[in-house]
Amino acid sequence: MAIDSKIPFAFTVRRCKGEFVSPAKPTPHERKLLSDIDDQLSLRFQIPIIQFYRFDPSMQGKDPVKIIREALAQTLVFYYPFAGRLKEGTNGKLIVDCTGEGVMFIEADANVTLEQFGDSLQPPFPCFDELLYDVPGSDGMLNCPLLLIQVTRLKYGGFIFAIRFNHVICDGTGIKQFMSDMAEMARGATSCSISPVWERHLLDAEDPPRVTFKHHEYDEVEAATTCPSDNLVQRSFFFGPDEVSVLRMLLPPRLRHCTKFELLTACLWRCRTIALNLDTDEKVRMLCCANLRPRSNPSLPSGYYGNAFVFPATMTTVGKLVRNPLGYAVELVKQVKANVTMEYAKSVAALMVSRGKQLLFPNVIGSYIISDLTKMGFEDVDFGWGKAVFAGPAKAIGAISFFIPTKSKKGEAGTLVPICLPAPAMERFEIELDKMLKGYPIQCTEKRRIFYFKCSVK
Repeated sequence: MAIDSKIPFAFTVRRCKGEFVSPAKPTPHERKLLSDIDDQLSLRFQIPIIQFYRFDPSMQGKDPVKIIREALAQTLVFYYPFAGRLKEGTNGKLIVDCTGEGVMFIEADANVTLEQFGDSLQPPFPCFDELLYDVPGSDGMLNCPLLLIQVTRLKYGGFIFAIRFNHVICDGTGIKQFMSDMAEMARGATSCSISPVWERHLLDAEDPPRVTFKHHEYDEVEAATTCPSDNLVQRSFFFGPDEVSVLRMLLPPRLRHCTKFELLTACLWRCRTIALNLDTDEKVRMLCCANLRPRSNPSLPSGYYGNAFVFPATMTTVGKLVRNPLGYAVELVKQVKANVTMEYAKSVAALMVSRGKQLLFPNVIGSYIISDLTKMGFEDVDFGWGKAVFAGPAKAIGAISFFIPTKSKKGEAGTLVPICLPAPAMERFEIELDKMLKGYPIQCTEKRRIFYFKCSVK
């Protein structure tokens, strides 16, 4: 799990100029309000997702760029708010102006084969900035496209689909729903299998707003160490059956039935905290992204693609987290997950309204967010070339890590976790993680691969 290997190679990306793809048919020109959950300062950022597809002989002669571009235009007829622009209304509340201007689309070619990326695709990806080019002026909040898509053909067939979405407009489930519908259109469908639903008012605060829970995720933390913005490195860590079994052995019998999410979250939180060398009295927080869809009562309508999740937080001190065994962190994670209900979400919405828009947390290095995407199904998005070889977020985003489903070279199903840390802290993180996985009957077998690339762009 923790042995490096270097795989250098170079490739060139040739891009066409970005173009706007608009809905294939006229769509309503109206303004739509975001929910109080959508409309938080903490969601005003972009998330990149990347999908790798193999060559399929049955698709010989068919152009993925043309097929996906046409499917995108057809899908935007049903998801027409994506083709609009964000405006700022009263008290800074964001509104989607459904103008039909379209989303940004880039056609590209790369002189590299899928196989040259290596046997185990994982973040950080080589020259990702060229596989999803950040068109100047496209990444703002107001008056900017809400989606940026690049389709890059690969040498000898296969292609890369990359998309960046503005988080205020949807969550992971919402963008997966959009991508799945677009893939169905690419395969010949003429309508969405599940109609997209806006109805953002369902996650607005009650009138009057009532804050009924403590929300440590929004607390100001005194005397905290701020996050550095330079010397950051990205690496991915694979947790297969062996690694998970070893970690379970570190728990007392009463906790060994915990979920894999609880186990890995506790492990990563503890190792990351040790690696950061914080003062023992400093407070640290673990925030778990909790999907509201299975918890809502009454249920959110099928097809709802807005942000339907909250970030419940558990908090402790560095000293308690580091000096206690792993089971201490597992219990904290279990407790915070149990608090998530629809009432909790309404309380978050009320906090946004009553205290004004809140940052998720200050720029504090001791706060860490985990988002579990292992059951999201990004890999199932099929544009006609079959399932994706790799599918998911292209990187960790600051203090946010994602759990991404993947397989080892041996075909074992596991979880891939991109981590972003200052370089010295990353070295300490690896040491701490390796220490947790040594000296037990089951040993780690998977090697982490760190990639070094050169690329050029024309």
